[in-house]
Amino acid sequence: MQRNFHSLIFNFAAFINNYSMSNILLLGAGRSSSALIKYFSDTSPKHSWKITVADVSIDSAMQKTKGMNNMRAIQFDVNNKEQRHFEILHADLVISMLPPDLHYLVAEDCVAFRKNMVTASYISDKIKALDAQAKNAGIILLNEMGLDPGIDHLSAMKIINEIQEAGGTILSFKSFTGGLVAPEFNDNPWGYKFTWNPRNVILAGQGTAKYIENNEYRYIPYNRLFTETEVLDIDGYGQFEGYANRDSLSYRIPYKLQNVPTILRGTLRNTGYCKAWNALVQAGLTDDSYRIEDSEHLSYSMLMKAFLPPVNKGETIEAAFAKFIHEDIDSEVMMKIKWLGLFSDTVIGIPNATPAFILQKLLEKKWMLLPGEQDMIIMQHQFEYLVEGKKKKLISTLVVRGDDEIQTAMAKTVGIPLGIAAKLILNEKIEERGVQMPVFKAIYEPVLEELNVYGIRFNETIFDLH
Repeated sequence: MQRNFHSLIFNFAAFINNYSMSNILLLGAGRSSSALIKYFSDTSPKHSWKITVADVSIDSAMQKTKGMNNMRAIQFDVNNKEQRHFEILHADLVISMLPPDLHYLVAEDCVAFRKNMVTASYISDKIKALDAQAKNAGIILLNEMGLDPGIDHLSAMKIINEIQEAGGTILSFKSFTGGLVAPEFNDNPWGYKFTWNPRNVILAGQGTAKYIENNEYRYIPYNRLFTETEVLDIDGYGQFEGYANRDSLSYRIPYKLQNVPTILRGTLRNTGYCKAWNALVQAGLTDDSYRIEDSEHLSYSMLMKAFLPPVNKGETIEAAFAKFIHEDIDSEVMMKIKWLGLFSDTVIGIPNATPAFILQKLLEKKWMLLPGEQDMIIMQHQFEYLVEGKKKKLISTLVVRGDDEIQTAMAKTVGIPLGIAAKLILNEKIEERGVQMPVFKAIYEPVLEELNVYGIRFNETIFDLH
């Protein structure tokens, strides 16, 4: 009897302890998770949070949580329904940093178990379809809460609301974001190194970019995307090139810009990148829809030859490729491609691989951010608007530098907004329910305010247009 009484007291104490703490489930411990995990470690003692970091690689989860407060690292398979249900059921809030196509599995369970969820990814059609169910469950499925999408929404909506509340009419809105390498570590011909999921970089732009410019709709298919760029001058950093990103038209309603003549969201790269990347696109090296026969035993030069029209006798693969993309063999584009080793006799060594995966694995070696190196985020909004009969232009620019190859600018600008959003939800500061993106004042004001503490702040310049 006494043993049962003590057991009851122990179980009740454990229940009270668990009830008094908020349990956060973080799914995915990849490149962008380091700053988020640190944010939770720094703030969890104050808020009584317990964090479970779950990843397919237990080594990655343990490495990222080593020495951190209130952390539990576990190996996690999102396709293991029983494990997924168990972990989500015991969480108060779920943050998914899994590949975008896996968010839906998590979101379905969050709806079923009435758990709030946050992601940094674009709202997919499958997630969007859960809106009514999420509202009925009394939860929020907050998406697009990272950098781009994420901070771009927060900062743009702040300016849009300020202009409109002052009686202004927005005539043009353009926004560009780039995850780049800091200038002093820009030591390869491409001017680029990986700071986020390499697969997403390889597949970037596939589909058709959509935007409106001067009241004319523009549709840029993938095979032309990297040839239609515009140049941006970033004060103190020089020129960059931007290309259109996804579907800008879909943001007219959430941004309250239904009648704006120009709206364009784009991606920034160092000058020269897009023209060379386009050569790889035209060759078919970014295609992920089929697998290369006997890819394990092919050399890179053999792979390149397989993509080209018949090569003339005595002609090198390099010369044939230059002719195929209409470039001189010693052009800057060819220099970039040659530097990657695509004309070498090195054996690929990857079985049953798609062209995109072969390219990804090659670039992971060539574009690695080395220990001690720093990356850089640049985001710029450009507004043209009419207020009190005067036409004005507002330029809002964000530049963030990473600390090193772990605490990168990319990890900060993706992870910290996710952490702040989680805090707001757990502290019941967000009333919105259903499938949402961060365009409402109750989220963009406190998030932007706290981001300032971390040095993530915009500089604004306004000048008259004639």
